[in-house]
Amino acid sequence: MTVSRESVQQLLNSEDFGNRLSGVNLLRQLEPSIAYELVQPIVTDANARVRYAAVSQLDTLGDQDLSLTLRMLRDRLLNDSEPDVQAAAADALGALKMTEAFDEMQQLYHQSSEWLLQFSIVAALGELGESRAFPLLEEALSSETSLIQTAAISSLGELGDPRAVPLLVPFATDPDWQVRYRVAQALKPFDSSEARAALEALANDSVEQVAQEAKRNLESF
Repeated sequence: MTVSRESVQQLLNSEDFGNRLSGVNLLRQLEPSIAYELVQPIVTDANARVRYAAVSQLDTLGDQDLSLTLRMLRDRLLNDSEPDVQAAAADALGALKMTEAFDEMQQLYHQSSEWLLQFSIVAALGELGESRAFPLLEEALSSETSLIQTAAISSLGELGDPRAVPLLVPFATDPDWQVRYRVAQALKPFDSSEARAALEALANDSVEQVAQEAKRNLESF
């Protein structure tokens, strides 16, 4: 089948949600300006899977019109009935570095009991590069959900605030090697004696992936 604006539009207009889902996936084969125009009405589709697919594409299509994209993503973040769609909106806001949405993301993190949404917000805050996120990320380190903890470790590394080092160092001896690996990654931006000492210890880790990551990052100092 030849993928064209018309053929994709026909799928997006279908009453069958499977066809609409196929149409959203085919948007990747169109010119970004056309795909962005066609995806806009689908962001509020009646079917959650279709909405999720549409919102997920805004991280690459959204720079066509940043102000409109911000409005759409804010709406889905705050008003969608499905946590996975809200999570996709948070992911896109982070990817597009839309710091204007920080207050809403912080508010939703505290209001929601959905771990997937909290995880996506924490992960997005690292990409966002918003210094005001530090207290929330510090709080997320104490989450009972290990995936939220590891996302907070990574985001603190991305944020690059030196206050993160004493928070990250205790996780360098975590029994989970994947957590230690994230710490080895997260300490890279910090040129301090405390960060260096932790990386030197991690360079002798019993798990090869952790040791290699720590050694690579020591070389960058």
